[in-house]
Amino acid sequence: MDETPVAAAPAGRFAGEELAGGIRVWRGIRYAQPPTGDARWRDPVPAEPLDAEATATVTSFGPAAPQKTNPAIDLGPDPVFDEDCLFLNVWSGADADTPAPVMVWLHGGAYTFGSSSQPVYDGEALARHGVVVVTINYRIGALGFLDLSSLSGPEQQFDGNLALKDVLLALRWVQRNIAAFGGNPERVTVFGESAGAGLVTTLLAVPSAAGLFSCAIAESSPVSSVYDTARAASVTELFLAAVGNPAPADLRALPVDTIVDAGMTVFAQVPAQHPGTIAFGPVIDGELLPEAPATVLAEGRGLPVPLLIGTNKDEASLFRMMKSPLMPIREEQIEQMLAELGTERPGIDLPSMAQVLSAYEGVRHHAVGLGIARDIGFRMPTLWAVEGHSRVAPVWFYRFDHATPMLHLLRIGATHATELPYVWGTFGRRAHDLTFRLGGRHEAERISARMQQRWTAFAKGEAPNADGAVEWPAFDTDTRATLVIETEDRVVPDLDHELRTGWGDEVLAFP
Repeated sequence: MDETPVAAAPAGRFAGEELAGGIRVWRGIRYAQPPTGDARWRDPVPAEPLDAEATATVTSFGPAAPQKTNPAIDLGPDPVFDEDCLFLNVWSGADADTPAPVMVWLHGGAYTFGSSSQPVYDGEALARHGVVVVTINYRIGALGFLDLSSLSGPEQQFDGNLALKDVLLALRWVQRNIAAFGGNPERVTVFGESAGAGLVTTLLAVPSAAGLFSCAIAESSPVSSVYDTARAASVTELFLAAVGNPAPADLRALPVDTIVDAGMTVFAQVPAQHPGTIAFGPVIDGELLPEAPATVLAEGRGLPVPLLIGTNKDEASLFRMMKSPLMPIREEQIEQMLAELGTERPGIDLPSMAQVLSAYEGVRHHAVGLGIARDIGFRMPTLWAVEGHSRVAPVWFYRFDHATPMLHLLRIGATHATELPYVWGTFGRRAHDLTFRLGGRHEAERISARMQQRWTAFAKGEAPNADGAVEWPAFDTDTRATLVIETEDRVVPDLDHELRTGWGDEVLAFP
């Protein structure tokens, strides 16, 4: 190991760690004051700069946000949880003389799980492509997404959209400080997967986010899972009932474990009662987030930054395997979801069940529910967003189809989140990983190398192409070019023609 790298930023002097090959990493930098005590359910406040004479050693990750452990999300060995969780991490592969593009990662986890310190998000491999990688924590579950603003009064103040505000504050920290780590604040790409991608597509509909990033990448975004204040209030009622309906003045005294447990109760209740919806997510508050991101993007009114976006071929199979309540897979759940959509949005041009099913001709009967869940949850909202956003900025659209022999045998295929180690180059980091039990490692590594090259080229302001692979054209509504990522990538025009015909062009989303 070489000498300790020190970054002298407006936020302070930070001593990190030098890795092999010149990559430098700083772990556990505080970007906000602790959101604890009287600051629980309040807007984040920027961290105070360090004393000018001090140097903080930041070589260990900060705590993960409080949550229940989930077998699908590997938080690494001996994770530490704390409400005081607003930290970020930086990997820099920047040349000393040339500011490098910055990639800011928002982790997934259904807005309820996950952390920036997950082993799969180790930024070293991406940084070796000449970028600066930042991974951030934000508040999750009831602590980050519960809307208690209706309970505010003279004695108690509760703010909303806290996780979204955490992300915005972290992006402002990046703008102010990342040059000290070799990054270029004028070329920042915000990227994420699942809930993290949902935050990315939401940011595109946040007017105050303008200027904080210049490009966006969204992997499997639940674009339409953003609801109005009335629905948020119904979730709040369920949460308050789960904690015994205390007075507002007593909420901040609740043990954090009680809040997490109640959040998990609501997390399961909401999709069980109303298939196709989730408990936690950004809220259309009319101020920070004026309108539904799905509508804003579909109408071509999002922040006009280049967008790389896509989904996985078999998104829903993971949820079926885990018996998760999040995805409506059974026929009665799907019918209830469509019925509730029609009731809550009476003016909507809702496709009939027969019309929807026409998109799945030739699909085995037992797999139709998986297809519908995948498409109403991820593929169609993404496609509606792509069609609109491509009118105001360049868009590159993909579908990740690759699965190893073991994942095929397990009948989950290219399911939700399986692209992550390909993007990050972090195969083998997950404990008890069965991915390569039947082989396929070398093939996967070749795909991973291409994906990393495409993702980082995009972050550099170039077309997302890779050496020796098919050229990826931008999406337009004439050809609707889609990159299918497999052993050999291929470009397919109008890959989703049957889905578009079956689901129609109108955005289907709960208010």
